[in-house]
Amino acid sequence: MEKELFDFVAERADVLATADTSKQETKEAALAWKSAVEGADDEAVEAATAAFVDFLEGRPNTVDGVIAFAQGPAVELFGKEAADQILAKQTARKERGEKYCDCAACTAAVEILSKYGRI
Repeated sequence: MEKELFDFVAERADVLATADTSKQETKEAALAWKSAVEGADDEAVEAATAAFVDFLEGRPNTVDGVIAFAQGPAVELFGKEAADQILAKQTARKERGEKYCDCAACTAAVEILSKYGRI
């Protein structure tokens, strides 16, 4: 794997491993990738990266999913005012044609998936 591509994935794996918005299983997958590629040969890096990309496919939340969250559970979790702010922001993003959540975890996952032509 080219160093530039490896660094690209590694930077985003770091985000996925540490972001508050990452689910625990995503954090674990990112850490597993980092562990698998540490000191590995190109073939092992390619295999670990393919598995990581497979794992990420379908995981980023859609804007529609975030809107639904803002209209339901977010009210109880964050209060009506915060939920309304999330709803307004995501509705505006949807109107601009955005498709995916813009939190750190979803952004990192979308960037990786885009780089591999999977989104």
